[in-house]
Amino acid sequence: MWRDVAAVATTSDWRSPRLAEHATGDALSVLSRQLYADHYNGLISKGAPSNSPVAQSVDSPYEPKTVVIRDCSDATTWLKFRAETGQPADDEPGGKHRIDAEVKLGADGAWRVARFAVEGTGSC
Repeated sequence: MWRDVAAVATTSDWRSPRLAEHATGDALSVLSRQLYADHYNGLISKGAPSNSPVAQSVDSPYEPKTVVIRDCSDATTWLKFRAETGQPADDEPGGKHRIDAEVKLGADGAWRVARFAVEGTGSC
């Protein structure tokens, strides 16, 4: 999901169908709203986060339908820039963020992130 978000964020295309390939429900809504806000404010992102997800729990060991994942995402090189000038949007450095996500198995057999929470910089 984060690879798709990083790719779409290069143009802040909040309507990209790539977002729905790995996100659904609240997660898809949050991502779309954030990208729309960036578009509205003339911002794009460059770079990409580095992720190292680890499964924390599974609802069933036999036929899982929900998995909770914890990640320490390194967004040091994933930063926002002004679309018109290419200048940094602010002077805040990227950093590491704890992410907790609920991933669900869809009726189509695909796993998608349904909800996630990103903690502040330095949270992992």
